Amino acid sequence: MLSTFRTAALFSCRRAGHAYKPSNVRHLILRRNQGTIAAEAGTISAPISATVPNAATNRIVGRWLIGCSGLVIGAVVLGGVTRLTESGLSMVDWHLVREMKPPQTQDEWEAEFSKYQQFPEFKILNHNMTLPEFKFIFYMEWGHRMWGRLVGLSYILPAIYFWRKGYFNRSMKGRVLGLCGFVFFQGLLGWYMVKSGLEEKPESHDIPRVSQYRLSAHLGSALLLYCASLWTGLTQLQTPQKMVETKNLMQLRRFAKGTGALVFLTALSGAFVAGLDAGLVYNSFPKMGERWIPDDLLAFSPTLKNFFENPTTVQFDHRILAMSSLAAITSLYLFSRRMILPKRAKIAISLLTAMAYGQVALGITTLLLYVPTPIAATHQSGSLALLSLAIWVLAELRKVPK
Repeated sequence: MLSTFRTAALFSCRRAGHAYKPSNVRHLILRRNQGTIAAEAGTISAPISATVPNAATNRIVGRWLIGCSGLVIGAVVLGGVTRLTESGLSMVDWHLVREMKPPQTQDEWEAEFSKYQQFPEFKILNHNMTLPEFKFIFYMEWGHRMWGRLVGLSYILPAIYFWRKGYFNRSMKGRVLGLCGFVFFQGLLGWYMVKSGLEEKPESHDIPRVSQYRLSAHLGSALLLYCASLWTGLTQLQTPQKMVETKNLMQLRRFAKGTGALVFLTALSGAFVAGLDAGLVYNSFPKMGERWIPDDLLAFSPTLKNFFENPTTVQFDHRILAMSSLAAITSLYLFSRRMILPKRAKIAISLLTAMAYGQVALGITTLLLYVPTPIAATHQSGSLALLSLAIWVLAELRKVPK
């Protein structure tokens, strides 16, 4: 029995030795290493496709959107100057491509001037205008329209490129589609606004101007486009700062949102002031003429009509909104001083406060000097600067995502 057990053990050892020859061992090790390399390659290649979008691409997208918002600022400022120089009705046609080339020869200029002479602004206001004077207002409006096309291309072309490269997640795709669609809508709304100033109004003997409602809609949509672009760009570029979620911080955040909405509403009310030339009605401050509340504040009937069509009421409303914005921003600053906030948030609130006082000073100067074009254009630009700082404050105070 012992010999039988010894024979079986010897036979098993010989089989085991045969199974694990050096060549077989090398073969198994090689196969195992190849499998390990393949597995590691798979784990390495997977994150490469998953890294788009990532922090680097988010910064690229953020810079692109902030650049686009800067171009929107240029369009708004140029549009304001066009309005102040009464140039907006000089181009009586709207063609997406054909009007990109202005008149070149004398005959082309004469033909364009002849078309302008058929509309109310020339017949009532500019009937003594010369061709050189017409060229000035034409180039002002042409520059504004070309800038608008530049804004459109700056949104659409990079959006297509980034989309194809995979820089957008699902949420960002929706935002980008909304922004690009809004740019297209803004162009149509601009032409719809200009069209209101080209219409014959036999029952009216007033100076031809665009509808203040359409002007406000055009400016309001531009401001919304700007705010959305700037906010999205900032949130892509900056990581939210960690702050302890206290009751005071939540109150400050809500107060900042309300203040930003008030600043936006004040800027929008400026469109009604511009549309009705309401800045030329009462050129005194703080009183309007000899009174705090003018006699003709509610001269129109029904009463609601005064807030949109009565120049006195429109200027009064703009004053009230401007001073309310200043008071709200000052309160925001004082409240923030009692809290521990990150350095960037403190700087943003301080700059917002300083800009608010500067903007009010510009507005009063514009009023007292009977709306000179350079100061009025600076005041309009100041409203955008104030709105930009309000958005920056909101971006700094936003919650850290969980």
